[in-house]
Amino acid sequence: MDDDLATLFLCGDVMTGRGVDQIMPQPANPKLREAYITEATGYVALAEALNGPIPRPVDPAWPWGDALALLDGLAPDVRLINLETSVTVSGEFAPGKAVHYRMSPANIACLTVARPDVCALANNHVLDFGQNGLAETLATLAGAGLRPAGAGRDAAGAQRAVAVGVAGGGRVTVTSCGVASSGIPRGWAAGAWRPGVHLLPSLSRQAADKVASRAQAGRRPGDLAVISLHWGPNWGYEVRRDEVAFAHRLIDDGVDLVHGHSSHHPRPIEVYRGKLILYGCGDFIDDYEGITGYEEYRDDLRLAYFASLRRGTGELAELRMVPMQARKMRLWPAGARDLRWLAATIGRISRPFGTRVELAPDGALVLRPAAGRR
Repeated sequence: MDDDLATLFLCGDVMTGRGVDQIMPQPANPKLREAYITEATGYVALAEALNGPIPRPVDPAWPWGDALALLDGLAPDVRLINLETSVTVSGEFAPGKAVHYRMSPANIACLTVARPDVCALANNHVLDFGQNGLAETLATLAGAGLRPAGAGRDAAGAQRAVAVGVAGGGRVTVTSCGVASSGIPRGWAAGAWRPGVHLLPSLSRQAADKVASRAQAGRRPGDLAVISLHWGPNWGYEVRRDEVAFAHRLIDDGVDLVHGHSSHHPRPIEVYRGKLILYGCGDFIDDYEGITGYEEYRDDLRLAYFASLRRGTGELAELRMVPMQARKMRLWPAGARDLRWLAATIGRISRPFGTRVELAPDGALVLRPAAGRR
C-alpha cells in the first residue's frame, strides 16, 4: 500500500432494520404502522417471492455477504457507513412518519461484523422511535465499540467531528449532517438541551462555511476532513444547483471529501479542485427487494466505494467502485451484464461534471482523475 495514500471505504444507506432485522437471531417486534405492510416480516416475504427462500435465522454476517471478504482484501484505512435505522426495542413510533426503521439491539453483531470506524446518523430514520429510541441507539453503539457521528444528546454532541487515526500518521475526521430534503423532520434537530441530529437549516453559503468550520475544528497537519451528508430525494439522477454550489463551497472551505447519501441508487460523481464529491452513494443494505416501482434505477445494484486520497493534500488519487447485487437480503458479486450497465449509467450521469468512469478488467468501476475539474 502506498504510504502517501489513505484509503476510505464509503457506502450509502445501511438499513439493517425492519425486514433485515427479522431474519436475524433476535428480531425486534415486527409490528409496523405502514399503509403498505403491517408487519416487518412482510418485507421478508416479498424478497422470498422474488428470489427464493431465505434461511432463518441467518448469521450476523449474512446481509453483508461477499462485501466482507472484499473489505478484508482491500483493507481500507477507514470504514464509513450511513446507519439509517434506530437500534432499539422502543415501541414509541415517531408521529407523522409513514415508515419506521428499527433493529433489535440484540442483533448489533450484524454491524460490528463489518467493523465500521464511524456510523453516520444524521438521517431520517435514526429517531423513528423517538428520543428514547435514539438514546438506546447511541448506548448500544457505544457498548459495541462503534462510534456515531451526526446525532447526540445535544447539539454539541451531534455536531462533533469523529476522528479516526490512520496507520502511518494523521487522522480522518468525519462530520455527519443532513438537510430536510432527505425527509429529516425539522423537529429532529438537536438543540442546546435537546437530543437529535445535526440538521442544517439550508444549503446556503453561510451554512456551508459553518459546517466546514466545525469539521476542521482542532485539525492537525496531515488530517483529512470528510463531510457525510444526507440530502436529496430517494429517486432521480438530477443534482440541483444549490447542491452543487454547497458541495463546492465545502471543498473551497478546506473539506477533502463529500460523502453524499439518501437516494436509493447512485447519483453523479464529481472531482472538484482535485477533491471527491459523491452526490449520492445509493443504498448498500436494505429490505427493498421485491418492492415494485422505479425498476429503471436498478436499486438492486449496490456500489462499495474505495477512495484513495493523498495524505498531504486530500486530493483524490483513485476511486474504485465495486458493484454488488442484493438477493435474498444478502450482497453478492454483480454479473457481467450488470457491471456494464452500471459503468454506462454512472458514466452517463457523471459526464456533465467532467467525470469519466471506466470498467476495469477485475470488474471494478475506476475513476483516475488528472488534475480534477476546477
